[in-house]
Amino acid sequence: MTETPDPATTAGAEDAQFSRALNDLLAEFFATERDRVSRISPDAPRVVESIERLTAGGKRLRARLSYWGWRAAGGEALSPAIVRAAASLELFQSAALIHDDILDRSDTRRGQPSVHREFERFHTRSGWRDDAAHFGTSAAVLIGDMSLSFAEQLFAQASATLPREHERAGRAIFDTMRTEVMVGQYLDVHAEVAPTPKDPEEQLARAMAVLRYKSAKYSVEHPVRIGAALAGADEEFLAHCSAFALPVGEAFQLRDDVLGVFGDPETTGKPAGDDIREGKRTALVALCARGASAEDIDWLDSALGRSDLTEDEIQRARTLMEDSGALGHTEDLIGELVATADHQLATLPADETARAGLHALADAAVRRSR
Repeated sequence: MTETPDPATTAGAEDAQFSRALNDLLAEFFATERDRVSRISPDAPRVVESIERLTAGGKRLRARLSYWGWRAAGGEALSPAIVRAAASLELFQSAALIHDDILDRSDTRRGQPSVHREFERFHTRSGWRDDAAHFGTSAAVLIGDMSLSFAEQLFAQASATLPREHERAGRAIFDTMRTEVMVGQYLDVHAEVAPTPKDPEEQLARAMAVLRYKSAKYSVEHPVRIGAALAGADEEFLAHCSAFALPVGEAFQLRDDVLGVFGDPETTGKPAGDDIREGKRTALVALCARGASAEDIDWLDSALGRSDLTEDEIQRARTLMEDSGALGHTEDLIGELVATADHQLATLPADETARAGLHALADAAVRRSR
């Protein structure tokens, strides 16, 4: 008697195959682009190499989600079209990280110097004239733009091989994603400098809008929907995808917010309490206003965004978030979102292997230490 293969095991093996195909495609793509720019100048390959290094350090979450969205909608396993489309999402992610690190003045990314710091140090080591920091920022802006261009290039190549109606549906979601991320980034920097609303619920609503448009939709919801749309999913199926994927995306970013304050630098690759020094007005911060004293809230408001915070001050902020109930409430909210996502995934009209692939990624997204 033949045993029925376990869907989770089957999905895991296929996910590994997809990841290898994705890595191979990206390696080939970067080799081609390095060769292209080397014909312009011997100084040019460094910019492509910086994108390649950054892209190599990720968990491929968005790419893998797009693949399993494709498979859930009936797309062919390991189709070159979805591998190329997924690669475009990786390059879009790299561009977003490069620009985000400039906006946040972050020194590190994934345990390595952020791109603008990398090029600042390159300027200093080379003994060049003028301002090293300005050179680093200028180079990183251009490199982020190049990564965006690469993402567009790969997505166009992928969708050109698909039926016209599938290409148009996937392109519409891809375009929406790009706009929403930029607006979400703006709302994030706006929240850091605009007056903080006195009403705690208004603070939370503002923080959740940033969370949703800067991260949740483009990290989880849109990748799943793009894959499904490119495979030919109809609007009803895409709505099912959103019902599952948006709660996962929100839980994913809430987990990221917790790690930004309480995470271990050895695993997150970011300094302890980095979100506090960067002045992030996250949901975790907003929830403090529900249970902390006015004096404590005033102190936290004055501490956010100060790059010179001491370790004792970072610990005071952590303690405030715990004692006010903000951390516990955030964990409860993550749990509620995960339960909603699990329920919605169970009703997604897809085969068991595709659901297992999506479940594994959703689980990894919200139960992580980095």
